[in-house]
Amino acid sequence: MKEKKRLTITIDGPSGAGKSTAAKRLARRLGYTYLDTGAMYRTVALEAREKKMVFEDEEILCQWVSSLRITFSNRKGEPLIFCNGKDVTQKIRSPEISLLASDFSKRKGVREALVKMQREMGQGGGVVLEGRDTGTVVFPGADVKFYLDAQPEERARRRFEELEGKGEKVHFDETLKEVIQRDQNDMTRTLSPLRRAEDAVLIDSTHRPAEDVIEEMARVVEERRKRDQD
Repeated sequence: MKEKKRLTITIDGPSGAGKSTAAKRLARRLGYTYLDTGAMYRTVALEAREKKMVFEDEEILCQWVSSLRITFSNRKGEPLIFCNGKDVTQKIRSPEISLLASDFSKRKGVREALVKMQREMGQGGGVVLEGRDTGTVVFPGADVKFYLDAQPEERARRRFEELEGKGEKVHFDETLKEVIQRDQNDMTRTLSPLRRAEDAVLIDSTHRPAEDVIEEMARVVEERRKRDQD
């Protein structure tokens, strides 16, 4: 019996669309590696802020980002991200780092270094990548591409409940404003703007349970596998 090809799967979309949940569960279901590319930009932003790094030269910035050892691990089914051996999983999830990461994602030096890392991590397939340009820039030739979207109010509600659940003092109106601002930043940046790849399957997660979205993704992946075997 022919061995199943290990596919490269990308999931792009705006903040709060449910990409992380879908990517993690789909990767677990397929026995694939989950790569959160957005977390890598957040990690760079956190590291730069904590060390008070300021870069004017893009080449020097690229060299600095390339020197960071960003790795993923897994603990009891939950993905963790480390920078130079330090667990930064929780620190990178604050609203402040989220907006700072959006600014860093516009920098040529940052994108060059991280895209190279991401391609190295994902070479050989058997990966589910989640981000904003994984299907358009990182792996334009990916086997299966998804673009996961949802209405801004729904995405803000999810983010608001996530932060509130962590005990943070947040206001819905401010959260909605941040979501809309992040969309604007990501969609209008010069380098690798957020957009749907022409061959990406569009899924709207508004008012849909995560399990329903994952089932749809799994069906698409299985259909691709069958086509490859024919």
